[in-house]
Amino acid sequence: MIYFSNVSKYYPGNIPGLIDVTVEIPAGEFVFLIGPSGSGKTTFLRLLIRDLLPSSGVITIENADISKFTPSNIHILRRKVGIVFQDFKLLLDRTVYENIAMVLEILGKPERDIEKGVMNVLDLVGLPDKRNLFPMQLSAGEMQRTSIARAIVGGPKILLADEPTGNLDPDTAWGIMDILKEVNDLGTTVIVASHNADIVNKMKKRTLTIKGGGVVRDEARGHYHLEKHEKKAVTKGGKHDANH
Repeated sequence: MIYFSNVSKYYPGNIPGLIDVTVEIPAGEFVFLIGPSGSGKTTFLRLLIRDLLPSSGVITIENADISKFTPSNIHILRRKVGIVFQDFKLLLDRTVYENIAMVLEILGKPERDIEKGVMNVLDLVGLPDKRNLFPMQLSAGEMQRTSIARAIVGGPKILLADEPTGNLDPDTAWGIMDILKEVNDLGTTVIVASHNADIVNKMKKRTLTIKGGGVVRDEARGHYHLEKHEKKAVTKGGKHDANH
């Protein structure tokens, strides 16, 4: 379970990222984070991987205060939380197989377990025949599938996805969401920050609307609430929450 208790995050210059957020996300849930660019969605995700520390409040994962993790044991948290980025962040000089395998290598897994684990997740994302290709030989959708495979190969209990369909055409985007839903069906908690109104509206998952750093709506079967100034941007693909 994830629990934010009165969490605020301020950036230098007293710029708010999140303001007094209290929210509980049970294990195994699928949650969308929506809201305008700069509203705090990426801050929310970065706090969960301890890439940022809260200015105040407490964040717990499985009853452990993640602020208490130190550089020497942060790997314990990172094993629990996988993350998928809009821009993939794959190593261009490594093959699909190698990009995924390095996660298990870091965990000290034996070679036979590495091969089995990599091929299992490649089957899940539909890329077993791409194992020996390099990222630049893949389509954008295939790179995102590889990114998902890398994020889940270590068996995290939580998967975060920051605008995972932002660079993809609609059909490819739905393919990515189908994979994330399948990962969720296997018991993994999935949290997706998204500007894609069509996906949010059709999937009807729990939706947290963040605006101005605060959670202004929490709906069990939510839909995308477009602000007037967002409508044009979303129609054209939208601007993404690059900083916070």
